[in-house]
Amino acid sequence: MDMKRLAAYAPLLYFDRNEPFYPVRVGVTVLRNGDRSPSFRRLLEWTNASIEHVIEFAIYWDYDIQHLYELEHVWVYVAKDGSVADAEASFHGKYLKALLPDRSNLADRTVTLYSQPGKHALSPLPILFELLPDARTATDREAGRDGLTLPDWYKARSRYDEETNRLVRRYLQAYHRFVPAFEYVPYELAANEQLFIAWNALYEEIPERIEAELAAVKRTLAGMKELGEG
Repeated sequence: MDMKRLAAYAPLLYFDRNEPFYPVRVGVTVLRNGDRSPSFRRLLEWTNASIEHVIEFAIYWDYDIQHLYELEHVWVYVAKDGSVADAEASFHGKYLKALLPDRSNLADRTVTLYSQPGKHALSPLPILFELLPDARTATDREAGRDGLTLPDWYKARSRYDEETNRLVRRYLQAYHRFVPAFEYVPYELAANEQLFIAWNALYEEIPERIEAELAAVKRTLAGMKELGEG
């Protein structure tokens, strides 16, 4: 897998000026017509004969403002001549078209997308986030609400309980809750080559990252208690 070539198709993301969390890994998969995504519940199919394959970018954050573990997706449809034929992006368990009808958010091979403050759903139009009823409360009083969320494929789900959720909630409330500015700054994924790995490698790495974050949460909260802050 030529990771440098594939990463050149990664989106340019815009994050809220007050965003506390940025991507830590990007799992990459090349999908052919009729393939299933290895990390999202969908089948990739198309009728446009000019499309050769889809590059799936599974973008991993250690945190969403409401939980530990966060995975969002961008799918870039690559034509046989190497151009971008289409693109899609995940949005709260579903997915949207990532290209505007006039393709004005595409420059060469790079699609520009906006990340919902704290929540990281993706859209070519940032105004969409301000139409969500919880756009402001999700990052502030509802920070940490969901604790630790895990996908169906995660092997160690039974190892975590409500106490784990309580610790994550307390940590996010104490250290990361914020009010969105709804002003956005660019973040170029392709400029950070170390972020990109094959999805299979990221799949193996995620449990280690979760364990490391939980250990850090416990240390941080223990320190806060010793200082009499909680």
